[in-house]
Amino acid sequence: MPIKVGDKMPSGTLTLATNDGPQKISAEDFFKGKKVVLFSVPGAFTPTCDAKHLPGFVERADEIRAKGVDTIACIAVNDPFVMKAWGKSQGCDGKVQMLADGNAEYTKALGLEMDATGFGMGIRGQRFALIVDDGVVKSVNVEEKGEFKVSSAENVLAQL
Repeated sequence: MPIKVGDKMPSGTLTLATNDGPQKISAEDFFKGKKVVLFSVPGAFTPTCDAKHLPGFVERADEIRAKGVDTIACIAVNDPFVMKAWGKSQGCDGKVQMLADGNAEYTKALGLEMDATGFGMGIRGQRFALIVDDGVVKSVNVEEKGEFKVSSAENVLAQL
């Protein structure tokens, strides 16, 4: 069942793609005591993700933070080395934290996975954006298949 407004974020382990290598952190610690915008893309370097989704959050990071957001994070079913390289190529440092969910475990815990085996991509995350306050979901924006509207930085900014 997909996560919904009012739900507590599921437990699990997140992997931060950092300059010092992959760093594991519990989801509880990641979301505790902060306001977080978590958005998901089907894959690093894929067309819409690379040209629009991630760049929008990088460009609007200061505006989003000005609305009281402590952390902006991008999660994808990719390994941490790919997420680090993608973040570097997009200028994410200090703006958007890159989270790797290589086995889709956290994405499945959210109930927001999708089957992209028809495209040779295996199980991936749906395109979505969540606003989370101290571990509690305040907003859920899941895109319809093939769409890019409700999970955009602009839409999230309007909700804050």
